Amino acid sequence: MAFDDWVRSRLFAQRTVLVSGELDTDLAIAAAAELMTLDGEGDDLITVHLDCSGGSLEAAFTLIDVVDLVGAPVHAVAVGRVEGPAVGILAVADRRLALPHAHVLLREPRSAYEGRSDDLAGWAAQFQRQVDHFVTRLAAAVRRPEAEVAADLRARRHLSPEEARAYGLVDEIVTGQAEVRRLPGRGFGFQA
Repeated sequence: MAFDDWVRSRLFAQRTVLVSGELDTDLAIAAAAELMTLDGEGDDLITVHLDCSGGSLEAAFTLIDVVDLVGAPVHAVAVGRVEGPAVGILAVADRRLALPHAHVLLREPRSAYEGRSDDLAGWAAQFQRQVDHFVTRLAAAVRRPEAEVAADLRARRHLSPEEARAYGLVDEIVTGQAEVRRLPGRGFGFQA
């Protein structure tokens, strides 16, 4: 078993889903499957660790919708960068946390289109509807006017954990006072 697979399996056993890297379709589908599986296994807390340098709006909506539908409480933790559409995943969680050195970047979702020129207008209209829906969801989650959220996205507003808390994206900044739990199984260290 590769180290990455071992880490993911240990996190999964602790009802934790890691969403790390560029938020693309493959990452969103894998994380959604893990969330749905954990939801099917019980109603205990599920934690999502986010470290996403951006990604697609479609992938973000995949996870936003699954978080909305999961019956168990979902806590999201900004453990690194949470940028662009990934901010929506943080925003819709039942409880939103950030590590002291996390970074949130509010920026408009980006997309690209390849195809015939006569299809471009339809694609652009559909993408704008998705962006508008993203702004609506984000504004509702942070309890701010949609116009303000849209302006902050256009301005590419950078937020520290403290600023994210003041903005309404984060409920708590995780400090060294957190409870440390042992993972089940073998202890850490070398054994003879």
